Amino acid sequence: MADRYDLVVVGGGPGGYTAAIRAAQLGMQTAVVERDRLGGVCGNWGCIPSKAIIRSADVYDRAKRGEKLGIVAGSLSFDYAKIVAHSRGAADRVARGVKSLMKKNAITVIAGEGRLNARGQLVVGTDVVDAERILLATGSGERVLPGLEPAPPQVVTSRELLEETTLPGSVVIVGGGAIGVEFGYVFSSLGVKVTIVELEAQLLPGTDETIAKELERVFSRRGIEIRTKTGYRSIDKTSDGVVLHVEKDGQVEEIRAERCVVAVGRRARVEELGLTGAGVSTERGLITINDRFETSVPHVLAIGDLVDSPQLAHVAAAEGIAAVEIVAGRRPPGRLDPLRIPGCVYCHPEVATIGLSEAAARERGYDVKVGTFPYRALGRAVASDEMEGVVKLVTEARYGEILGCHVIGGSATDIIAEAAMTMGLEGTVWDLGGTVHAHPTFAEGVMEAALAATGEGVNA
Repeated sequence: MADRYDLVVVGGGPGGYTAAIRAAQLGMQTAVVERDRLGGVCGNWGCIPSKAIIRSADVYDRAKRGEKLGIVAGSLSFDYAKIVAHSRGAADRVARGVKSLMKKNAITVIAGEGRLNARGQLVVGTDVVDAERILLATGSGERVLPGLEPAPPQVVTSRELLEETTLPGSVVIVGGGAIGVEFGYVFSSLGVKVTIVELEAQLLPGTDETIAKELERVFSRRGIEIRTKTGYRSIDKTSDGVVLHVEKDGQVEEIRAERCVVAVGRRARVEELGLTGAGVSTERGLITINDRFETSVPHVLAIGDLVDSPQLAHVAAAEGIAAVEIVAGRRPPGRLDPLRIPGCVYCHPEVATIGLSEAAARERGYDVKVGTFPYRALGRAVASDEMEGVVKLVTEARYGEILGCHVIGGSATDIIAEAAMTMGLEGTVWDLGGTVHAHPTFAEGVMEAALAATGEGVNA
């Protein structure tokens, strides 16, 4: 351990370890404090293992539908314990990779739980770590509702699900956000009866209405029961599962299932950081920061899920780099623009969005022009039998500014990067529509939606 560090990062997830690497690249003596495993929630109990499970479910789902493509399987089955084992192997590989990056960049890893003392110093166990600056990047944990605290096997969050090696016959998912629809897809693909309960008027609240309606249509066709505008009231645990009491339009109803999955969002991990004693201000459970990512105690910085930012791993990573580069004088102060950050949901069909929805753009007073293009008109989608989906571009009529891009369909989480790049470079809808795209690709849908917005579409 060094006598003094230029920067100590508390939390070894995507935001923390990325910030530490950038700090080391800029010549700072750097350390990372991690209480569990490097890679954080994303690498160990979130993004990576869940996407591994989704991939297994997708392979099985495609195999079941393979006869249409000329693939005839005999007796098709799956081993869910092996699916989970594969996901844990993926998480292990990521953790080893991050550990290797720490060694490569000469970053000290301190095992333990970091917290601030009353003097604003960082304490790990009983040791005070001497640091010029401290970057808090401890991320978030699962949010629960009263009565819906984890009680396996009947009531679980995504955290417990990632270790469960058996499947129930039926499941009710409370929350129709990203986690809820991803696991809803997994369970449904593997033969589990799924009900999703969402308080808002649509799945994926805040997503453009066109995309949400398409997802609900596809899910309903696959046998997933969707209950929107429906609120949780209470739960009874029984010997063979749960009885969930919900309310819609003033009427209380019961939903019976073998398991209840709580997927109502995430909460910042701030309770054990010693913030109050150190004088670090919070608001609504989040740490308040300025445009230098500094808290009310200037040598203590915070990023990611701890602050008022989209709770996404790539946001934390980008903020970590920004915070370090601002400290080093490599970039001017400033927060990330939330309208330039893509969000992705890995159910099938995939969902990816960036910028303003059509409704939000109109509410802000823009003269809006919309271009849409259905996947069923894409040659690649037809050839691949992935015709469920649509690309939607929200643009400003006079100058052609791209205000938002919203995609549901095959490879949506990859092709959204094209819109993100164009928006970041202040490209116009004409730039996007005039870019020659390879054929046949899913990305052609973005070009076609741009052409549709300018009245120049030819393929739909």
